[in-house]
Amino acid sequence: MSLPQQMRYVEAISPGAADVLHVVSGALPQIKPQEVLIRVLAAGVNRPDIGQRRGVYPPPPDASPIIGLEVAGEIVELGNDARGFSLGDKVCALTNGGGYAEYCAAPALQCLPWPRGFDAIRAAALPENYFTVWANIFQMAHLSKGESLLVHGGSSGIGITAIQLAREFAGVVYATAGSAEKCLACEKLGATAAINYREQDFSERIEILTAGRGVDVILDIIGAPYFARNLRCLAKDGRLAEVATMQGAKVELDITELMRRRASVMGSMMRPRSGAEKGVIANELRERVWPLLAAGRCAPVIDSVFKLDEVVAAHELMERSTHIGKIMLHIAD
Repeated sequence: MSLPQQMRYVEAISPGAADVLHVVSGALPQIKPQEVLIRVLAAGVNRPDIGQRRGVYPPPPDASPIIGLEVAGEIVELGNDARGFSLGDKVCALTNGGGYAEYCAAPALQCLPWPRGFDAIRAAALPENYFTVWANIFQMAHLSKGESLLVHGGSSGIGITAIQLAREFAGVVYATAGSAEKCLACEKLGATAAINYREQDFSERIEILTAGRGVDVILDIIGAPYFARNLRCLAKDGRLAEVATMQGAKVELDITELMRRRASVMGSMMRPRSGAEKGVIANELRERVWPLLAAGRCAPVIDSVFKLDEVVAAHELMERSTHIGKIMLHIAD
């Protein structure tokens, strides 16, 4: 397959605000033996991208410095040890970086086929959120049938994914969000109740909604300001999964709260996980979740689509937090 010598990609000229992002031209990435090269049609915009642009979430040493953690497109080159795919396959991928570009290298283990009926935009909206939710809620926190989940940031890409998967695999789902519109969106997706955190204390509301029992699992993206209240929301043997610290990471812990509830607190980051670990997640998603996507039982919610040249506007929208669902980049047809 004939490939161009140059590609367009987004470069952050220095750490800073969204306007440090510029579209430039450069060489295509060189793939490693276990990687594939993807001609990118669409890419997702995620919170970690904002952190990388600001200089507070650097890529791993062996990863592309180009921002972007999820893409969808067509495989145009296969590494010598890449297995499971062929040239021309349409895949979405959880990348280790490099997503805001016309071509992106990704480990074959971290690629998945487009679900039946999906286009590039919807396929590219899947990897970051579905890998994160599956790993934290189901692999680590072991949310199971009949249990309850509280999702913070219910109208975010992570939140929407968590609501839908918990609805399918567990039981009652509660969510927090920052407006009446966002709360309504959460309830339409399957949340039993959504709490406007600007108007109500979510811990007091959860106590009422659960008749004092609490919830079995909490997925938190806020961090420090919610920590103590999260513990108060947990049922006996409850599990708190921390996946982001948008409002701070340092907390004081009252250990007796953990002891009284027999509670577990866990946290993880997706990017530092090994390729093998991400491959296990991908396999479980393909087996358990991809059939739900193909059947239309779950789906990403797309808020906005921007062209690659509009990446500054995409980042500014992400930082305003007025969106519901995913912000996407359309890169090619």
